[in-house]
Amino acid sequence: MRGRQAPPFFIEQTMNITVKLFASFRTGRFGEQQRCCAEGCTAGQVLAELAIAEAEVGVMLVNGKHIDSAQALSEGDTFSVFPLLGGG
Repeated sequence: MRGRQAPPFFIEQTMNITVKLFASFRTGRFGEQQRCCAEGCTAGQVLAELAIAEAEVGVMLVNGKHIDSAQALSEGDTFSVFPLLGGG
């Protein structure tokens, strides 16, 4: 045999993050959950997986710091999502 062949599929690296949803985003979902996602996934990809439209998001935080949806997440991050708030 002339060397090893690559496997017929790509094995994606994964990481664990904590996702915290607040207010109306908890309805029909969860409050806090450990999730496994692809290494380097973005906040926007996690929102899409949760069927949360970016237009409905008021604040996103990773480890307590404001971010936007293009922010890449890292192993062990805590991703918090708050909906837009109305009132006066």
